[in-house]
Amino acid sequence: MTRIVLVTGGGSGLGKAVAARFSAAGASVIITGRDAARLAGTAAELGVKAVSGDATDHAQVAGMAAEVGGELDVLVNMAGGNTDFTRGARRDDDGVDLAGIATAWRANLDANLLSAVLTTSAVLPVLRPGGSVINVGSIGAEYASSSYGAAKAALAAWTAGLSAEIGPRGLTANVISPGYIEETGFFRGRLTEQRRAALIAATHDGRAGRPGDIAETAYFLASEGARHITGQVIHVNGGAHTTR
Repeated sequence: MTRIVLVTGGGSGLGKAVAARFSAAGASVIITGRDAARLAGTAAELGVKAVSGDATDHAQVAGMAAEVGGELDVLVNMAGGNTDFTRGARRDDDGVDLAGIATAWRANLDANLLSAVLTTSAVLPVLRPGGSVINVGSIGAEYASSSYGAAKAALAAWTAGLSAEIGPRGLTANVISPGYIEETGFFRGRLTEQRRAALIAATHDGRAGRPGDIAETAYFLASEGARHITGQVIHVNGGAHTTR
C-alpha cells in the first residue's frame, strides 16, 4: 500500500529535502506552505502535490486539511523558523519595549509550536494505525534564551504528551532536533564566517549538518523499524549537544 505523507513547510530547505526523500521511496507526498509560487515550483520539481496555506492560521489549516482529504500515514511538521530575524524586539528611548517583546515571542510561538499543534489536531483523525507524527525542533531548545528556543522546547514537551495520547492507536510521535544545518535559509544571510566556524567546531565529526541528514532521520522514524521509538527527541547535530 502506498504511504501518504504530509510535510508542512515543504517548499524549501529541510521540508523540501524530507518531501524528496519520501517521494523517492514511492510515497504519495503532499507539501504545504505560505508561498504558493515557491510551493508550486517545488511540487513540480519533485512530482508531489502542493496545498498552500498558513499553518499558524486555524481557518487556513482547516482548509488545508479538507483539501488534503482522505487518510494519511505520516505527518512531518517542518513549518517554522526563527521569526526574531524579522520581528525582533526593540528598545526605545524609555527602556525595554515590552510590546515589541510580546510580539516577537508570540510570533515564534505561533510559527514553531502553534503551527504543529493546529496541523496535527486537524489531521489526527485520519492518521492510519502504524503512522507517525514527526515534529522538527532545534538544538536551541537546549540552551537558547530566546523565544525561538523556548518555542522549540515547548514543542518537545507537547510531543511527549502527544505520544502518550496517540500511542494506543498504533501511532508514534517524535521530535527531530537539528543542530547547524547548511544549505538552508534559516539564518537569512546573517551567519558570519566566524559563527559558522564556531558551530562546526562544536561538533564531534567536524562538519555542518546537511538537509539529507534530517530527511533520512525522518524517513527512519516513519519506518517499520522505528515502531517502538516514540515520545523521544532525536538529536541530529554531530555531537554539538550530547545526551545520555
